[in-house]
Amino acid sequence: MVDAFQKFDFLFKIVLIGDGAVGKTNLTTRFCQNEFNSESKSTIGVEFATKQIEVDGKNLKAQIWDTAGEERYRSITAAYYRGAVGALLVYDVTRFSTFENLPKWLGELREQADSNIQIILVGNKSDLVDNRVVSKEEGEKFARANHLSFIETSAANATNVEKAFTSLLNEIYKKTAKRSFDKPPNQIPLNAIKQGRGISIQKPVNKPSKKCC
Repeated sequence: MVDAFQKFDFLFKIVLIGDGAVGKTNLTTRFCQNEFNSESKSTIGVEFATKQIEVDGKNLKAQIWDTAGEERYRSITAAYYRGAVGALLVYDVTRFSTFENLPKWLGELREQADSNIQIILVGNKSDLVDNRVVSKEEGEKFARANHLSFIETSAANATNVEKAFTSLLNEIYKKTAKRSFDKPPNQIPLNAIKQGRGISIQKPVNKPSKKCC
């Protein structure tokens, strides 16, 4: 259960986006709870989690939104981009179609989100070496062309998962400390940020669907 009154210095909204079954939910649960579920079901709409870390003596609370990748939920999930100050753009290194769809996701994010949003490109499922179809070099090339940071992860064995999230939060914090954002995230009340109070949002119940990891 989310503690709605846990003290923090900064509250940052982060979204995970990308095709269905690329492992966004398991990346979130690995980072927040250090758990992995090989039977994880595809997200229905949007799910919510939080994690708190310390950077430079400041308590940063990440409000993490795990969005569905299926087309029928796009009108719902796109609305959650607004107010986000960070994003993990995720693809599956074993499914080339998820890599091919990255421009669509990136374009939608940049259209809906803050112009200063920090984005990390994430190639997930790096543990499935024998099934890889997207090389690390291809991921790096796409990231360079689109001015993104890049990392490969495995939610299954936890490789680079914490690094992906903490790197993103560090970059957001640096920008915030320099007052680089035009305004506070518009979906997070300003008084909550000042007073160090969280927001409790009920997580929707999943319905059976495709597996993802």
